[in-house]
Amino acid sequence: MMEKNNKEALHHLTGIILKLVRLNTLEKLRRPFKKTLQMRIIPILCIISLLSISPASAQKTAKYAGEFISVGTGSRALGMGGAFVAVAEGSIASYWNPAGLIQLEYPEIQLMYAERFKGVVKYNYATAAMPFQDDAALGIGIMRTGVDDIPITTLLNPELRLDDIFKDENGNSVRNIAVVDHYVNDVEYVAYFSYARKWRGSRSLGANAKFIRKSVGDNSAWGIGFDIGLVTPLRDNLQLGINIQDVTTTLIAWDTGTKELITPNIKWGLAYRFLSNSLDILPAIDVDTRFEGREFASQAHFGGVSLDFHYGLEVGYRGVVFLRAGSDIGKLTAGAGIQLPTLRFDAAFLNHQDLGDTYRISAAITLNRKENQGK
Repeated sequence: MMEKNNKEALHHLTGIILKLVRLNTLEKLRRPFKKTLQMRIIPILCIISLLSISPASAQKTAKYAGEFISVGTGSRALGMGGAFVAVAEGSIASYWNPAGLIQLEYPEIQLMYAERFKGVVKYNYATAAMPFQDDAALGIGIMRTGVDDIPITTLLNPELRLDDIFKDENGNSVRNIAVVDHYVNDVEYVAYFSYARKWRGSRSLGANAKFIRKSVGDNSAWGIGFDIGLVTPLRDNLQLGINIQDVTTTLIAWDTGTKELITPNIKWGLAYRFLSNSLDILPAIDVDTRFEGREFASQAHFGGVSLDFHYGLEVGYRGVVFLRAGSDIGKLTAGAGIQLPTLRFDAAFLNHQDLGDTYRISAAITLNRKENQGK
């Protein structure tokens, strides 16, 4: 029954997306076939992929199988509580909403370093993106998150119980204790390849192909998934963003024979920009919609559908200094940034009562900006 409800809810949300995309009545296209195909291939794939998803798959759907991907990237976005799917600016749009890459005016490279939960988890991200032709953009990114040097212990004498007394090779009485035998790593990598294109005026569409590699000790897994995104203005300075992550359901296959499925996550977001002579105020809100039956592990749920919320605010002064604050699924975030002509530095903070605080640092470089501005 839950699987049936999940499927019905997913199809219902698909219908909402299609209504949002079709804001105007469809008119007959009189463009050459090639251009029409380019303009429509991403939404067609989106529709087909969503309608083909079946929660009753033969593979095992593992809750939280994609949790390592959901952390987010870029100190600017994370300082805003992860409310960035409608903002989707800069090269980090590859993660948040690939459709946002179309906003890039110049090529950009960005790096992020973070130590989560008092340094236990190392989290790094590197991305590069550039405009392509007059109405498209390309991006690439790689994410690494891991816990390194996990000690694996064994007993001095594995044939005896813990704390038993035995004679060592020198005849001395020794207590059978646990000692470190070797160290292993728990590491996840994700590589993103992104494409964005203008669509029907000021709207844009984007897609990711992402390749996943996971390893724990001597075991490893591979996976491939796809994301599809939309950015569209609604009115004045209000912008809507939608990113359907793992749109076709992502399969992760372990060398042990175990297979995990990452179900789609529909990220919805709104952002509104207030502009004045010296201030740029940007509030934003995102909603994560999942179909894993998380129930009370999420902030809200109905049936097998769960909702988590992100709120963010950025205040910029003369386009140089920025302060940020937000709520990332109920956890306080804060951040700051400084924009130089071709360089930007950002920092973000995440509060976690139980696991400790997290700090992130990002640096971005914009290429060819100075040369282009001088022309």
